[in-house]
Amino acid sequence: MFGNSPINNPKIPAYSPRRLVSGIAVIGVLFGALLVLTNCSTTVQPGNVGVRIRTLGTNAGVQQEPLPARWYLVGVGERIVQYPAIQRTYTYTREADQFGSDGNEEISFSDNNALPMTADVQVVMRVDPQAAPVLYTRYRLSFDQLFEGPIRNDIRSAIAAETELVPVEFLYRGGRQQVIQKALARVQKKWGPQGVAISQVDWIGNIRYPQVILDSIQAKTKADADTIAAQARVAVAKAVAESKVEQARGEAEANRLLAQSISSSPEVVQLRAIEKWDGKLPTVTGGSVPFVDIRGK
Repeated sequence: MFGNSPINNPKIPAYSPRRLVSGIAVIGVLFGALLVLTNCSTTVQPGNVGVRIRTLGTNAGVQQEPLPARWYLVGVGERIVQYPAIQRTYTYTREADQFGSDGNEEISFSDNNALPMTADVQVVMRVDPQAAPVLYTRYRLSFDQLFEGPIRNDIRSAIAAETELVPVEFLYRGGRQQVIQKALARVQKKWGPQGVAISQVDWIGNIRYPQVILDSIQAKTKADADTIAAQARVAVAKAVAESKVEQARGEAEANRLLAQSISSSPEVVQLRAIEKWDGKLPTVTGGSVPFVDIRGK
């Protein structure tokens, strides 16, 4: 019954509490090492560039060597921030969307009469990998903070600076693309030298105008259309009247010339009489018989 018991079988070693503790300790050390490696490492994602920041040691500060996409160990007092190194699309919208807009980030602006408007805006941009360390040194912001802070403020200011030069009717009737392109040029002028390449700023959907402005513009558009239609009718009537005048003038001139021709030529008078005579003499006369000379000359 107890033939295979470790107590009776010297070939099967008994469990030692010391060995058990040592095994647990080894497992604990390995787990701790794995945890440290996990928490003290990061991966710069493909399409991004990393910037290492050290807060301890003689080499503390922003490291000026950009980090390409791969896995990195992060020491004590170190962290790595990432910037997009390839073109990506970002948005400022009223509602959350698939491009990362969270909450109301719409852009507000006004026209030259201070009429308020808002719109959703799309931005396509990237960061020059070599400029990433300098960019972080200047602003001390992650890309999300940079995009939602200084870049957004400059885009809003650029759009507002252009819309304040024109009336709302100019925007409503097709001028908004001209405005957004000028705003893009303003933003590029500031951020391009800093290594932020903004290739596109564009409207998403329609500008949100105040309803009173929409009603006013639509009423004015209808009035303009009615005026044009009325002018067209007047022009047609005038053309018809002028045509009749010209026709009457032509007929009068023809009659004048005919009368002048008749009065200056007795032969024509006689010819007209012959053309109208039916060949019969009058049955009643006043004592003399009219005579028509039909002899040829």
